[in-house]
Amino acid sequence: MSDDAPTNDGQRFDRLPETPADREVEGRASRREVLDWWAERFGIERGVFEGYSFWEKGAGKVWIFNGEATDPSRVEAIGMTFLRTRQEHWKPTTRAATRFGGLATKNVIELDPEQAAAFVAGDDQDLPEWDGDWGYLIAAHEVAGERAPIGVGLYLYDELRSVVPKGSRADLPVVE
Repeated sequence: MSDDAPTNDGQRFDRLPETPADREVEGRASRREVLDWWAERFGIERGVFEGYSFWEKGAGKVWIFNGEATDPSRVEAIGMTFLRTRQEHWKPTTRAATRFGGLATKNVIELDPEQAAAFVAGDDQDLPEWDGDWGYLIAAHEVAGERAPIGVGLYLYDELRSVVPKGSRADLPVVE
């Protein structure tokens, strides 16, 4: 890579390139890769994100914005944080999971009321009964007869680790 190649500026928003072939900044995810990841990992169809633009600020912090922005580089935030990409395993944000997780058709772990309360309180729990993929999952709980996503968990070695941010944790009463 030459010294004059574009680099990531952690203080500026940059639009994700459409495809890997369009990538100018080494390591930056493309829109296609992001959509493919959500489709492959959670079964959320690519069309769900039509009309949204994707931006990176910082090293791998991807933001989603409903619409377009001509020059968001001077703003502090645009839309909502969506995905962390510059790490070994991509991680959806809690906000993205609660906003789009209801559309997921796979890698959703359904928790009973007691498990859901422990999860949103930030507690890890043994759940050997899960027979799906390991890695980041969307945790969900039934509310009013419908599945509601409540956050992101990391499932490894029969344990669901809550990765609900400390500022979003809650003490919920267990409702049977």
